[in-house]
Amino acid sequence: MLLLKNAKVVTVTGKTYEKGMVLIDGDRIKSVGASVRVPAGTKTLDLAGKWVTPGFIDAHTHISTFNEPATMPSVLDGNEKTDPVTAQVRAIDALNPFDTGIEAARRAGFTVCYTGPGSANVCGGIGVSFKTKKGATVYDIAIPGSEHMKFAMGENPKRVYGVEQHRAPMTRMGLASVMRKALYEALDYSEELKRGEKDPRRKPKRNFTLDELVPVVRGERKCRIHAHRADDIVTAVRIAEEFHLDYSIEHCTEGYKILDFLKEHHVDCVIGPLAMGPSKMEIWGRRLTTPAVFEAAGVNFCLTQDTSSGTKYLPVYVGMCIARGLSEKTAFEAVTIRPARLLGLADRMGSVEPGKDADLAVWSGNPFSNLTLCEKTIIDGEVYDNLENGLD
Repeated sequence: MLLLKNAKVVTVTGKTYEKGMVLIDGDRIKSVGASVRVPAGTKTLDLAGKWVTPGFIDAHTHISTFNEPATMPSVLDGNEKTDPVTAQVRAIDALNPFDTGIEAARRAGFTVCYTGPGSANVCGGIGVSFKTKKGATVYDIAIPGSEHMKFAMGENPKRVYGVEQHRAPMTRMGLASVMRKALYEALDYSEELKRGEKDPRRKPKRNFTLDELVPVVRGERKCRIHAHRADDIVTAVRIAEEFHLDYSIEHCTEGYKILDFLKEHHVDCVIGPLAMGPSKMEIWGRRLTTPAVFEAAGVNFCLTQDTSSGTKYLPVYVGMCIARGLSEKTAFEAVTIRPARLLGLADRMGSVEPGKDADLAVWSGNPFSNLTLCEKTIIDGEVYDNLENGLD
């Protein structure tokens, strides 16, 4: 067993202990509190002056799909730019345990990240959550059952197909129609599969692409819909409700313009990246005040840095949002329990509670200060010393 003692323990979903203790038994948290019963022979880490939090979670990254280091200039694995609907592609097939973005995230206090296809396609394919621990194969880090489907609205699919390939979708109208068509076809195929289950003679020929959209239209697989501009967000919600999808809006850059709409429709949002230059018109509205106004309006959200190894900078940007009105309580939730809920993993992670995975971060001070270092990251009870090989 391993005991962490004398640290400020931020449990997120419960009390914060100014001088708390966390007892780890193997790969699980055994107990937490101001004092805990410590069995004989327990190894102890005295963390006086340190903070202990749940391991942070970034629910929207492209770690490893946007290869680091890049395999070939401008040829990354994150976008299969051969068809606007590639529901059949899987991020797990591009998830490399040795990608440098994984270690960078771990050293920054992130124990779990979700990675997926990019937003070049209307339907980009399936993402997956993974632990940032060291592993030899993808089976050592991937978290089964956390697969979601990526969709995208706005400028990226228009540019890739309308501008670069001179084919549909060229417009926002065309983009929405491509998404609806794929979902209509998936619904029909789903019904054919159901009829085939009752009568094998009516079993349809397997469709590799539509097979992956069947759980989407049945509400069994969450959709992650990329949308920056306010009107694109509304279109995404309209289509999602039309097909009764389980979904979240990714980025939600102009969401502050439609707060009442988001609240009325109970939209879950993943806000970020929080530091984007004005590289395209639809992200000109990026604001560090967005999390605070979402919090004030009662709209549910978590936070992301979106990029690959850039995840390591997310805590600093969260601190910048706190300086602009975001509460510290919501800030902690937005990088722990809220992304855990979004990923369907809240029973295992996202808070410091008995029975949950022993995924923790040890900080030299407040995690959202740029003067703070994540000194240790603990994943499944294994302690990684982030200072051992020098500072990043």
